[in-house]
Formats: sequence, structure tokens, C-alpha cells
Amino acid sequence: MSDAPVLSIVTPVYRSDAIVPEFVRRAIAGALQVTDDFELLLVEDGSPDTSWDHIVEACACDPRVKGVQLSRNFGQQPAITAGLSYARGRHVVVMDSDLQDDPLYIADLYRKALEGYDIVFARKRVRRYNLVRNLATRFYYALFRWLASVDYDQQIGAYSIITRRVVDAFLEFGDYRRGYVIVLGWLGFKRAHVDVEHHERPVGKSTYTTLALITHAVSLAMTYSDKPLRLSIYGGLFLSFLSFLAGVWLAINYFTSNVGQLALGWTSIIISLLFLSGLTLTSLGVVGLYIGRIFEQVKERPIFVVRDTRNMGA
Repeated sequence: MSDAPVLSIVTPVYRSDAIVPEFVRRAIAGALQVTDDFELLLVEDGSPDTSWDHIVEACACDPRVKGVQLSRNFGQQPAITAGLSYARGRHVVVMDSDLQDDPLYIADLYRKALEGYDIVFARKRVRRYNLVRNLATRFYYALFRWLASVDYDQQIGAYSIITRRVVDAFLEFGDYRRGYVIVLGWLGFKRAHVDVEHHERPVGKSTYTTLALITHAVSLAMTYSDKPLRLSIYGGLFLSFLSFLAGVWLAINYFTSNVGQLALGWTSIIISLLFLSGLTLTSLGVVGLYIGRIFEQVKERPIFVVRDTRNMGA
């Protein structure tokens, strides 16, 4: 790739029509601190607003700005994958477009990468979210670390720079469901981080609600860990042990106490049946989710579908 640009910047765009022009301006300014041989790839992830119109306008003003429009909303991770598949740079920056990730740190990430690191993360000193979002984010990372059994730094997000060989290795990853940061950790290249300031979102609010964060944590945990399956096994064994102890206790009391005192009511029986039935259905549900992941994987559907592009050439 002798004609490859020095730097590519990849960012997913969703519900960001009010931010796109300002983000493009700041991203170009950040890239120019490194080189004027760069490309900025904006991946519009089926956004229901006018984000694509702003991307088209930016592409018309500067050929270094490139647009990729997905056919529908596939999600942040597939959008990042789409951007990486089009990126040609020898180094590739991945970041969000909400301006909470400051593009001016691109130069710091690039300089750190030149020290011999294949992956350099932007580590946020403080996350600038409101109280509810901060609590939800902490719970999300705690839940994910526990379910997936990984040492995940909650101050690290998608904002990073990676070398071309990391991009190529990432694109060879065959998982239908994927987490960008988790995959980078699994690939095992030499990593470092740069401390950065995290800004408050200037316009609008994040589409990652508390429920969406929890759902995402559980989904990634089931993709990269079998711990939920093992937890269901341990829970079943624990209840079996308790039932064995209860059986021993009832047998002892049968021979040592008045039989009439052992008459049990229907309430306790029904509650026990409902509890055990609920546990059984929960375990079956966990197994079903894993089978569903297998079903999604073996169908080998594309991770994303592109509707339109701008400034991509042939």
C-alpha cells in the first residue's frame, strides 16, 4: 500500500446531525497536527436524522473526508468494522463523533504509537457524564468484568490509534458479534495508553441508555465467556445440595417427632415448585441465548451492509 495515507480517522455517526460539521472541522484540525496526508471516514449507521446530508456536504468540500452509509442501524461495533474495512491509512484512529473525545489528542496518540506500540488507547482521566449515566457506566463495566472474567479498564473506550497490521488482524476476526476494545485485547499486540480529558457532550444525549448498556454487557459476556452457563450449573448443584439436606432433615424428624406435626401446607409446596421451575427456565434461557449466538454465527450473514459511499473512488 505505497499510496496509503499516513493516517485514517474512523468514526461511527448516529443521531449526530447537529454535531457533524463541528466534528469534521475539529477532526481535520487534529489530523493536520500529524500530517496533511490523511482521510476522515464518517460511517453513518442508519441514522434517522439528517446526519448523512451533512456528511455529503463535508465530502463535497474536502476530498479527504469520506462517507459510508449503512443500509440500516447495525450498531456501533459493526459501524466501526465498516470504517476499518474502508480505511487505508498506515495508522488508524477510531473515535466517537459526539465531541466528548477531543480530536486534538490524535497527535499525542500518534506520537505514542511511534514509540513502537501497535495499539494506543486514550484513557479518560474522568468520564464527563451525568450522575445517572456515570452510575450506569460503572455498573456496566462491573457487570461485564464479572461475567466475562476479564480485566477491563473502565476509563478506556473506543478512542484509540492502531497500526495497519492490527487493522488487518481485526478484520480477520470472524465473530458476528464483537466488541472493538475486547477484540484488540484478545489480539495481543503491544499496547499503551495516553491520558486525556473527556468533555461533556455539547448537543443532544447519548443513545446508550442504562438498559442498553446492561444488554450490551450481557451480550458481550455471552460472546466471550461461558461463565453464565457455569453459573447456572453451580446454581443447580447448590439447590440440589439444599434439597438433599432438607430430605435428610425431614427423614430424621419423621422418626423422632410426631408425624402429625410434619403435615406440610400447599403454600410451601407451590412456592418451592415455582422457585425451581423459574430456576429451570432461567437455565434453559441461558442455554438458549448461547444457541442463538451459534445460530447467528453459522448463518454467516454480513456484519454490515453499505447503501452508499462518498469520495471512495473505484
